[in-house]
Amino acid sequence: MTKIPYRFYLTEDQIPKQWYNLRADMKEQPDPMLNPATLEPLKEEDLYPIFCKELAHQEMDSTTRYIDIPEEILEMYRVYRPSPLIRAYNLEKELKTPAKIYYKFEGNNTSGSHKLNSAIAQVYYAKKQGLTSITTETGAGQWGTALSEACAYFRLPLTVYMVKCSYDQKPYRKAVMQTFDANVVPSPSNTTDVGKKILEENPDTTGSLGCAISEAVEKATKTEGCRYVLGSVLNQVLLHQSIIGLEAKTAMEILGEYPDIVIGCAGGGSNLGGLIAPFMRDKIVDGKPVEFIAVEPASCPSLTRGKYAYDFCDTGRVTPMAKMYTLGSGFIPSANHAGGLRYHGMSPILSKLYHDGYMKAVSYEQTKVFEVATLFAKVETILPAPESSHAIKCAIDEALKCRETGEEKTILFGLTGTGYFDMAAYSAFHEGKMQDYIPTDDDLKIAFDKLPKVP
Repeated sequence: MTKIPYRFYLTEDQIPKQWYNLRADMKEQPDPMLNPATLEPLKEEDLYPIFCKELAHQEMDSTTRYIDIPEEILEMYRVYRPSPLIRAYNLEKELKTPAKIYYKFEGNNTSGSHKLNSAIAQVYYAKKQGLTSITTETGAGQWGTALSEACAYFRLPLTVYMVKCSYDQKPYRKAVMQTFDANVVPSPSNTTDVGKKILEENPDTTGSLGCAISEAVEKATKTEGCRYVLGSVLNQVLLHQSIIGLEAKTAMEILGEYPDIVIGCAGGGSNLGGLIAPFMRDKIVDGKPVEFIAVEPASCPSLTRGKYAYDFCDTGRVTPMAKMYTLGSGFIPSANHAGGLRYHGMSPILSKLYHDGYMKAVSYEQTKVFEVATLFAKVETILPAPESSHAIKCAIDEALKCRETGEEKTILFGLTGTGYFDMAAYSAFHEGKMQDYIPTDDDLKIAFDKLPKVP
């Protein structure tokens, strides 16, 4: 039998030409987003002041199974796609496990993460509509970096509201965004009404993705020719990220493999949703016995400790409300180093799948995550992003279970990006300065008590 290569690449002509819309195959749809003023389900046109029209249409489309990827987007995809599917032989050997471990590596591009997949699409549609600028938020900076690159490519001005603790922790991410001409603002800021209000209530806040979203949306709605784009959570983003799972599935089929377990880190849900999409379709439609595991930080455990309820997607409560697993829009997580996972809620699609029992969720403290990140770097020669390392931790745990039982399971996880802009975090870990923070039930109750009252 021919040995499976360490790194397996599809050919350029095997890049998917369509995105896959998982909602078209779900047995039950996620509950609709609500207009916060009327509590009525949103209509597509209600989103036009926030998103460009095509993205608003994609957000509301739950019936079109496959959506053609425009040639202009494919042209830029070909710069860095297809991304490799890697067999973690060295990690398997280190763990002495009979399990086969694969990872889909999305850090092999100029932005260093999977975020570029959706950034290109969203900027393309904004440019096509004739918009003159866009705004966004970013946590750890991967989304802001990817979007700034896409905006530079399509010549569209960008303002990025970057979560304040990440703005301070990751100055080089900020420098990359500025290299691509993005205007980077630490959030919360005094440049928006909602930012000023948040600072008045909590002058020392380290910020959150919810805060940054509020500021970006306000900027978009008050600026002519401007719209807001988001790097996670939304249906449209999971649609664009389905290219990850589609490539992974095609590659595994060529290699004669199929995963027993699919694992992804989970903050808002973009990477996880994109990776699992075609495999989840197999489970829903064909009854394939695939296990899915979402992995989140113990400091921001929306799935494992959140409530399944309608909530605002932002701290300033200016966005529509979504039915999701949430810690409350007012929850401000600790300034942990996995900035991309510091969001109070989870994608409505993933929340519905989790609620209906199609997948599981686990959470880990960041010191345990960095222990496995360091091991992974040593044996696989890639320094993983803190966010991705949550998935690595879970994959290792599952592989060790196989060592105990002797089961030869096939594990697939998403390596969302590299950690070369996260050296302050690695230094804190190696110097013994990294601390774990897990919110108490009383901490969570404060935000739960402020959830909107929806009949």
